[in-house]
Amino acid sequence: MANDKQSVAYILAASHSGSTLLALMMDSHPDICSVGELKVGVLGDLDNYLCSCRRKIVECPFWTDVKNHMHDAGESFEFSDPGTDIRVTNSSVLKRVLRPMVQGPVLEFVRDAVLLALPAWHRHWRGIRRRNRAFLGALGKLSGASVVADSSKVGIRLKYLLRDKSIDVRVVRLIRDGRGVALTYINPSDFADAKASNLRGGGTGNQNSHAALAMPSAAQEWVRANEEAEELKKRVGADRVLEIHYEDLCGDTITTLNMVYEFLGVAPLAADVIRDVDNIEHHIVGNGMRLDDDHTIVLDERWKTQLSETQLTEFENVAGAMNSSYGYR
Repeated sequence: MANDKQSVAYILAASHSGSTLLALMMDSHPDICSVGELKVGVLGDLDNYLCSCRRKIVECPFWTDVKNHMHDAGESFEFSDPGTDIRVTNSSVLKRVLRPMVQGPVLEFVRDAVLLALPAWHRHWRGIRRRNRAFLGALGKLSGASVVADSSKVGIRLKYLLRDKSIDVRVVRLIRDGRGVALTYINPSDFADAKASNLRGGGTGNQNSHAALAMPSAAQEWVRANEEAEELKKRVGADRVLEIHYEDLCGDTITTLNMVYEFLGVAPLAADVIRDVDNIEHHIVGNGMRLDDDHTIVLDERWKTQLSETQLTEFENVAGAMNSSYGYR
């Protein structure tokens, strides 16, 4: 990968497709730094939100060092307002324009044209670009890694990362059986968070039941996320995208991870190192499973027993064709 640019491995996937597990695995490689979602969304109660090292994130030495490195680079960084998510802005107009997921060339041309006509966009884009460069630089320096992984998954973020010529982006496209993903949308507390209830909600114990969807909406969300990913693949180029499946990541972990490492230009790892994702202290934000005591790699196919026949039929009606196109029957 280019030596004069910051190398970034962007995990592109529908949410709850296994990106946090992949982030943990990638962070176990000495040449890759992975702290989860670099867009750093709303973390909730910062006084109780836990880093994956189990310290409060505001007290974690690693994140304190990140903050100090960014300050030295002339950029502020606060978890209450990290300034790395392109969709977060005080401008209501920019919010509306940036909210839709990435679509086809015509609609994206219209989006770009509207943004270029807005003075607020130019200031916003310059600030976002500076902070993300400083953030990536701080992570690279602190870890000594040649590649920084970003499991943000968000398509609009990837679109604009690709436009920053100081960043060399390669995309790891992660796909999971849509029925498994849909189950997490239907019941996020039980199927998309830490196993221990007191560690859910980032360590606050808060449940995510308010985000629960009915199956037709859950299936449509999975479809839309994958439509966005397919559109973005066209923009990246086939030689800069590696497609892997969650089921292979769990079932054939050694082969799959070393394929990822080869794609990113780092050395392969021995089987015992790959299997032991808890061999180092991680500092990951994002999905609650990062706080689990045991990260033994086990394929999660609970959808096979948890989804009713009615729900499976509803999923098939909305997303069956796409799921089949990815090899799921």
